Amino acid sequence: MHVLSAVELLDVWEYGLYRPQAQRAVELLAVAYPETSRDSLAALSIGQRDAKLLTLREELWGSRMAALVVCPGCRDQLELALDTREMLSEAPAQQPNEIPLNIAGFSVIFRLPTSLDVAEAASRASDPETCRSLILHRCLLSSQQGDAPVDSDELPPEVITELAKAMAEADPLADIQLALSCPSCEQKWRAAFDIVSFLWTEIEVWAWRILTDVHTLARAYGWRERDVLNLSPTRRQFYLEMVGA
Repeated sequence: MHVLSAVELLDVWEYGLYRPQAQRAVELLAVAYPETSRDSLAALSIGQRDAKLLTLREELWGSRMAALVVCPGCRDQLELALDTREMLSEAPAQQPNEIPLNIAGFSVIFRLPTSLDVAEAASRASDPETCRSLILHRCLLSSQQGDAPVDSDELPPEVITELAKAMAEADPLADIQLALSCPSCEQKWRAAFDIVSFLWTEIEVWAWRILTDVHTLARAYGWRERDVLNLSPTRRQFYLEMVGA
């Protein structure tokens, strides 16, 4: 894996400013894995993609991550300490291209969702429930009851529910659920962790900070943006302290 430089990371941030999350994820991976085509990266399952993003995050800023959540009971803020290595330990060694499943007399074969599926569903619907339904139907390769083919729209709700569960179990990093407990009111709940939005938020914070540094040092020394970005963080901080002295 290629570790992104400050220039590359800033370029990715600018590219992704007005693009959907799935496209941001693929662009980040395209720079971090230049030997792999964008089409191949977009065709990774969501869990495989997110495993690579967790690895990238670890290379950029270490394995420890801090997050804030709001308790649904008392509305207190909780600070969470997360670790990329713990999450990556849940990644399966291999994932089949096609997965068979027998449910209530129905036989179905499905594949795991990819960034392409997410992007296509998001372009056709705005509410999460409809998006999930579109993704599920895109990933359903075949379905039948006995020897008779069954259209995906004709599958009963219990089959759809079990199919969604099977997809989640086959790709555990695609839907990371955190078990949380509030020390103030003892409320317990589960919250989803999305590495794409988490990492992108970190990149946005970093981008605004680094551009502020560029502005400060360019004004003080007449340097170009690339001159400032090519400085190591230690040397950049030294010059910033000198300017503020």
